[in-house]
Amino acid sequence: MKMPHHALDITLTRPLTPVELHQATRTMPLAANHDTTHLLALVPAKTPGKALNRLRHRTGGLLPIDVITTHYPDAHGKFLLNLAFPPATHADLQAAADSAGQPPRLFLELALYRALARHADEEADRLDRAVQNLLAHTTAPHLLAAVGRALAHTPGATPC
Repeated sequence: MKMPHHALDITLTRPLTPVELHQATRTMPLAANHDTTHLLALVPAKTPGKALNRLRHRTGGLLPIDVITTHYPDAHGKFLLNLAFPPATHADLQAAADSAGQPPRLFLELALYRALARHADEEADRLDRAVQNLLAHTTAPHLLAAVGRALAHTPGATPC
């Protein structure tokens, strides 16, 4: 049976030098963005999680990796993250998870969901306030027409 390949995004803490990029591509095929702060890799593994771990292990200390993520969502619409914490941070995370009665992975997942939900709520509130401020100075039809014109001239926007 053929091993599936998983597309993984690597976000780096800094741009790579040409020598670092050359050394890394000798370890495995990698595609770099224009400023070498993001890389893309195809990694053979049975599961996306194993691919993330395999990539982290293969690159060892060659790359200044911030985070590795799956490039595509899984069947549940989720992206997997692979983070390497310093020992002190890992100990703090373990202690917080223990006090919450949860495994560290679940503790982090729930904390991330809460943070993303809070961000989405704050963004919705900010947009609501901005719209109310605009409506204080114009009519709803004029505002809607202006939004339509702005969206029509936004690069990458799809026409209605």
